[in-house]
Amino acid sequence: MSSETDDGYVHRPDAGDDSERPVGDEREERAPLPGPEPTGFGDRGWVLVATVVLCFLVIPGVIYLRPALPGEAGLSFIVAMLILPLVPAVLLGLTAVWSMRESRRR
Repeated sequence: MSSETDDGYVHRPDAGDDSERPVGDEREERAPLPGPEPTGFGDRGWVLVATVVLCFLVIPGVIYLRPALPGEAGLSFIVAMLILPLVPAVLLGLTAVWSMRESRRR
């Protein structure tokens, strides 16, 4: 194309308001995607929140504030320090699997 035919026109989609559009360029309103209305967390969401709080705040807090607690329960130090971090990992894994299975059912 030469500069004689385009007169320096540059299309800028964000420039101008809707009144400048040609009459034949009417846009259709897009329908919202089908699905349930968002109503909050629901039961599954609160289970996930409780599991995360338990795994990231409660269990590490117990390990930090009361490191002798597993020893008082009869566990050796090595076993306690291997098992206690494993509990949050297992809880988070099981909760993730449960959440995915529940979301597939609905």
